[in-house]
Amino acid sequence: MTIAKQYLQYVAEILQKTIDTQEEALEQAAELVCQSCLNGGRFYVFGSGHSHMIAEELYIRAGGLAYVKAILPPELMLHEMPNKSTWLERLGGYAEAMLKLHKVDEKDTIMIISNSGRNIVPVEMALEARKIGAKVIAMTSMQHSAQTSSRHASGKKLYELADVVLDNGAKKGDASFFIEGLDTPTGPTSDTIGIAMAQALVASAIDKLVKCGHQPPVFKSSNVDGADDYNNELFDTYYGYWK
Repeated sequence: MTIAKQYLQYVAEILQKTIDTQEEALEQAAELVCQSCLNGGRFYVFGSGHSHMIAEELYIRAGGLAYVKAILPPELMLHEMPNKSTWLERLGGYAEAMLKLHKVDEKDTIMIISNSGRNIVPVEMALEARKIGAKVIAMTSMQHSAQTSSRHASGKKLYELADVVLDNGAKKGDASFFIEGLDTPTGPTSDTIGIAMAQALVASAIDKLVKCGHQPPVFKSSNVDGADDYNNELFDTYYGYWK
């Protein structure tokens, strides 16, 4: 069997475990998102480093909710400079400023994505969001988080501050696929599983909104004829200046 097939089977095993264990948490998370949308709020998503890809996946996406707002400061991504996001994620006060800039309030739900759940920015974001009254969904690796200490002064980790926890099933350190002859593991899984869970959450939230008699605004692919005018109306309605 090729290494490529072995790795894909490895990911499939983790995905199956996710299917078997995360259904209830996904339903709870989707209900929070549904209620925020019905009450005039938004679904915010945030992640730094590679976790930002999960947040970006839900933002202005074909099939995605126009109620989604992503907090994606470029300095917390990876394209500007190696290690920049790693160090900035350990700064206090940053998350509070981001929440104020994006005008997150008590009607909103925010999903914070952090594999380890230990760094200052995601922990602070959960703490400050709760102070505001927003609902908090954590997407994290419970195995990793349970085996490490918090870098935040509170001593708390992300999962301890969330209304709902989504466990991505990743091993400690994320990369966990071993190749014979190489000591360092490769093949991280958190983004693959995280994106699948995030899309499952959105699909469930859309279903709940429809069952409540609400027609949710859902983007079409800009590569489908006639979609531009449709999507432009959603941009004008939901992506004007803030809310």
